[in-house]
Amino acid sequence: MSLVKVLKVLVVDDMSISRGLITQTLAQVGVQNIRYAEDGREALQKMREDPAHLVISDYNMPKMTGIELLYALRQNPKTQKVGFILITGKATRQILEEGVHLKMNNYLLKPFEPQDLLKKISEVFGPLS
Repeated sequence: MSLVKVLKVLVVDDMSISRGLITQTLAQVGVQNIRYAEDGREALQKMREDPAHLVISDYNMPKMTGIELLYALRQNPKTQKVGFILITGKATRQILEEGVHLKMNNYLLKPFEPQDLLKKISEVFGPLS
């Protein structure tokens, strides 16, 4: 069975357009189990209830940043090993160092093309097909 058939993804972004672009890209390659959250707190609750294999999260969100979400996920034994890709418009050294320290799996700069996102996911999980 191919990875796209079983991969569970949680897309976290407060901007509906960004969520839609990510979701559309995943769906186009056959990922079927895609959920979304509008902020880090909602994502954390969803991950506690039903963990995904991969979280694709924006950095800059109200209530909880992407790095704060990553920190919270890494503290919970149930979610500490999920794949995590951070998407940001400003990849400062501090943000990237925090992400690496918290075992972020990859990051992507905004704006990005669909193939850039798919490449980052493949770098974490291997080929999607």
